Amino acid sequence: MTLMHYLCKVLASKSPALLDFHEDLVNLEAASKIQLKFLAEEMQAIIKGLEKVKQELAASENDGLVSEIFRKTLNQFIGVAEIEVASVTNLYSVVGRNADALALYFGEDPARCPFEQVTATLSNFVRLFRKAHEENGKQAELEKKKAQKEAEMENAKGINLSKGSKD
Repeated sequence: MTLMHYLCKVLASKSPALLDFHEDLVNLEAASKIQLKFLAEEMQAIIKGLEKVKQELAASENDGLVSEIFRKTLNQFIGVAEIEVASVTNLYSVVGRNADALALYFGEDPARCPFEQVTATLSNFVRLFRKAHEENGKQAELEKKKAQKEAEMENAKGINLSKGSKD
C-alpha cells in the first residue's frame, strides 16, 4: 500500500464526498497544455500587427482620393481591432494573475515554478489519486470475495463435520 492508497482509504472512510474532487477540475487536462509563454508571444505579435496596420493607414493618407474607401475601411477595422486587442491584453493579464495565484496556493514561487509545471503536477496527482482509488476498490472487492469464499469453506466444513458425527 502506498501513501496515495492510504490517503484514498482514509478519505473513503472519513469524507467520501472528497473522492470525486477531480470532477471539479474538468478543465485541468486542457489547462495543463497551455503554455503562457507562447500566449504572450502571440499577443505581442497581434499588437505589432495592429501597429503595422496603423502605419499602413498613415502611409495611405498621401494617396489621395484613390485610397479613400481603403482608408475608411481600415479606420473601421482599426477601431474594432483596438477594442479586441485591449480585451485580449486584459484577459492575458487576468490569466497571469490567476496562474501566479495558483502557484502561490500550492506553495510555489511563481517566478521559479511556471504555470505549466503547476498544472502538470496537479494533473499527475489527480491521475495517480484516481488510479489508487480504483485499485483500492478492486482490492476491497477481492478481499470481500476471499472472505465470502472462506465463509463458504467454513460452512462446508461444518456441514461435513455434522454429517460425520451422525454415523
